[in-house]
Amino acid sequence: MMKIDDLIDPSIGKRNYILFTLAVFGSFAIFGISDNIKGTALPRIQTEFLLTELHIGLLLALSSVGYLAACSFTAALAKIIGMKTCLLVGLLVISSSGPLICFSNSFTVLVLGFFFMNIGFGMLEISVGVIAATIFTKKTGTMMNLAHFFFGAGATLSPLISTNLMIVRFGDQVYGWRYVYLIVLSFALMPVIPALFGRLLRPSQKNDGPGYAFLLRKPVIWLLVLILSLTLVCEFGIAAWFVLYLETSYSFTSERAALNLTLYFLCFTIGRLVLGPVIDRIGFINSLVASTAFGGVLVTAGVLLGLSGVSVIVLTGAAVAPVFPTVMAVIAKLFSDQIEKAMTAILTTIGIIVVPFNLLVGLIINQARVAFTNVYGQAGLSLAYSAGFLFFGLCCFGAFAAALMLRNIQKHAGRLV
Repeated sequence: MMKIDDLIDPSIGKRNYILFTLAVFGSFAIFGISDNIKGTALPRIQTEFLLTELHIGLLLALSSVGYLAACSFTAALAKIIGMKTCLLVGLLVISSSGPLICFSNSFTVLVLGFFFMNIGFGMLEISVGVIAATIFTKKTGTMMNLAHFFFGAGATLSPLISTNLMIVRFGDQVYGWRYVYLIVLSFALMPVIPALFGRLLRPSQKNDGPGYAFLLRKPVIWLLVLILSLTLVCEFGIAAWFVLYLETSYSFTSERAALNLTLYFLCFTIGRLVLGPVIDRIGFINSLVASTAFGGVLVTAGVLLGLSGVSVIVLTGAAVAPVFPTVMAVIAKLFSDQIEKAMTAILTTIGIIVVPFNLLVGLIINQARVAFTNVYGQAGLSLAYSAGFLFFGLCCFGAFAAALMLRNIQKHAGRLV
């Protein structure tokens, strides 16, 4: 039976290991809950602000710009204030964006609130990723997947929490989606406590060694970017659009649609919890090949099967779940001496790709809606959303092709981790 002492690097210390493990796990849980409120909130936001699918794609794309901006400056900022402080600032930014979203009186202000929230998410992503790679030096695949399991656990609870909070009455007033954001984003203050008391003994990397331009000339970096960005388009795309897809295409009630989104995240969470030890055994890159292939097959089959395929789309959560933590583990293994720079280069480039892809999904659905409804009437709306979800499957297959290329390169180099 594995003991905690078997996981701890003596240079880190047991107390710091436990405190930062709590901070990492808690931050991922809050990230999962906060980021995935949008799945149940977007239909209500669309109705209140009279938005088209293109507007929703624009909202998601501009939100991602905040994430991209944070990914680009967090590592540099960490050299000045430290990675631990970056984590604390990211959590505070997330919590403070709640009032801005709650009291937004126009689409522009709403976009601004989502933008600031995603700045916090970006700072959280970089800082937690680096801290996790720093402390989880033993059983890396297992611990990385366990850490990201808490993102899945938070994401699983998110539809249930948000759906139930939206119908809570305070006197004559129903909370609605606005107060859900205000309440849930305040949870981001919780991981601040263990992070404050922990000491990150490893200093931030100095400016020596290869720079970002050198790293971005490596084919391995670009293949990791493609694998992760295309998988994230599918993972987050389903999270954002699934409720709208079910309500629009199959006339699901909001509660039934939210339940299916919860089941998607439940599969996602179980995948991360169960597959970590398997990934350590079969290898990180081999698992990326398998995960992306299954993800593409499941989401494509789920759309083509129609109503009976909804449960198949739900299972996609388990397929794509291991990709993000496994890519982080690959970075930790291949770029152990340049973790911060490698993560910054990869996550920033991913942000550049994901921003237009978010807009593209909205554009595909919107344009397909216009074209199909002219021919098929109301049934054309269902076909339009199906087109958007088939695009998610195509993204997974693109990630699969990149994973195969990465496997071949690393096998020939004798570095198949």
